[in-house]
Amino acid sequence: MVLAETNFTMSRFINLEFEGESENQWPAGPKAVTKDEAFYLGEARAAFEGGNYEQGLRFYSKVLEFNPKNAIAWTGQVRMLIELGEYREAKLWADKALERFPNEPELLAAKAVALGRSGDLQGALAFSDASIEERGDTPYVWLARGDVLLAREESRADYCFEKAMLLAPHDWFVAWLAARIRYYYEQFILALQCIQKAVELNPGHFLLWLEQGRCQQALGLINAAGHSFTQARQLNKNCLAADHALLKISQTGRFARFRGKLRELFRK
Repeated sequence: MVLAETNFTMSRFINLEFEGESENQWPAGPKAVTKDEAFYLGEARAAFEGGNYEQGLRFYSKVLEFNPKNAIAWTGQVRMLIELGEYREAKLWADKALERFPNEPELLAAKAVALGRSGDLQGALAFSDASIEERGDTPYVWLARGDVLLAREESRADYCFEKAMLLAPHDWFVAWLAARIRYYYEQFILALQCIQKAVELNPGHFLLWLEQGRCQQALGLINAAGHSFTQARQLNKNCLAADHALLKISQTGRFARFRGKLRELFRK
């Protein structure tokens, strides 16, 4: 079983079963859901799109239980670890996956990102080059290359993001990922442009409003950020991140008003 083979990378793979979940439960409706490879692959994608990276990690692991040869799931594991900021583990997982799929473009691209964010800029560029040489012409391959070039502080990164967006002009997910990468490298204006495109394409997704609020807040656009966080909260009442962001904005506003009153007192 693939989990026993790969547990060396991280402790979180020790227990992949979800609390309260039973594979043998009677179906609630007229037809039982078949929890197979395709089911868990869909759940992993949904978790990724919802910003639930730990959950996505578990679901991709479930896919590999059914099919250890699923390259999408191997790559998904690496990408989840990158999103969680665990770059060393992402590299280890990528190395293990590349033993099986040495020519998989998106896997090579994911390793490039892990290396770039870990400080191995030369290695990152080499793996990014390899991902493109392997006929890697997908949005993620170009997003990953943009990530690597930003780590190297190269202006050529802009072309990579433009290329990714051209390959998927109506895909909010690609625009959102581009925004996250720009935000990571503190390119807040460019990140805001990307996330505004994502919101335009999918205005009903709370996570996009949340990301937009973060970009606006980083730029000092407090009122706009408050509006975005409020929209995120309305779309998902369980969004604690939006609650915390709104509380912080409220506290910042009260402090600013208090500071203003102190200035008036000192002038008098």
